[in-house]
Amino acid sequence: MIDLHTHTTASDGQYTPSELVNKVADKGLSVLAITDHDTIDGIEEGAREAKKRGITFVPGIELNIQRPGCEFHLLGLGLNKPSKSLNEVIQYLINSRKERNDFVIEQMNKEGIEVTLEEIQSEFPGQVLGRPHFAAWLEAHKIVKHRQQAFDKYLARGRPWYVERTGANLDEAIQAIFDSGGVPVVAHPMSLYLSWSKIEPVMEDFKQRGIVGLECFHPGARVTECLRLEELARKLGFIVTAGSDFHGEKVRADRKPGHTCGGKKIEDKYWFEELQPALEKYRNS
Repeated sequence: MIDLHTHTTASDGQYTPSELVNKVADKGLSVLAITDHDTIDGIEEGAREAKKRGITFVPGIELNIQRPGCEFHLLGLGLNKPSKSLNEVIQYLINSRKERNDFVIEQMNKEGIEVTLEEIQSEFPGQVLGRPHFAAWLEAHKIVKHRQQAFDKYLARGRPWYVERTGANLDEAIQAIFDSGGVPVVAHPMSLYLSWSKIEPVMEDFKQRGIVGLECFHPGARVTECLRLEELARKLGFIVTAGSDFHGEKVRADRKPGHTCGGKKIEDKYWFEELQPALEKYRNS
């Protein structure tokens, strides 16, 4: 059992990299990718702990990509050494996130909630602040009853504190991942909100631009959708990956490390037969 999509406190996960590694090791996982949002800060700690526990560690990242009307995330899996180009993409996304966070703070202050970004950051040390952190802060300070209420009332699309995210340029992100020794994989393709009649030409375009794989198996999709994505991936020549998108029980109680859509265990083949050969191919080319 493996997992090629997880998150830690370096972005918006519940567990530190070391805690996550130990958690999955105790559950019998043999391969783990840490893919925090727009940061590689958790990789070094995760790699050290994985070595102690005898787990194959896959350094990764999940980059937000600019595409209107959807959520487009690109996984960079198997990063060998972060390149200058990847660091530039990350810094651009950090700056964009800071602008969004400043807007949220401004709206909170207008609502009579007197707080600074620095005060919220102090409650989440070392983490990249985003909407989940604002929701958690509002819950902890009893401004809302629970995190979902924070999204429903303030932070979700169409709510007063929502601001559209600015993502990275796709081609620049793809090249940055290759420059770092990794391979680019489309995360949870269903979040692109494409009909089945439109998804194939879009994926063909992605393939031409250099994307190597599709995360066909993700807990946010139905099993039938995942199987259909796998069929499409095979047809177009993508590798197939699978992940839990695990953030921690307090964030998403329905997601478990090592498990994907329909509660299916993630098989070793997605590492040994898919991702590992792809990494070797592109690093040697």
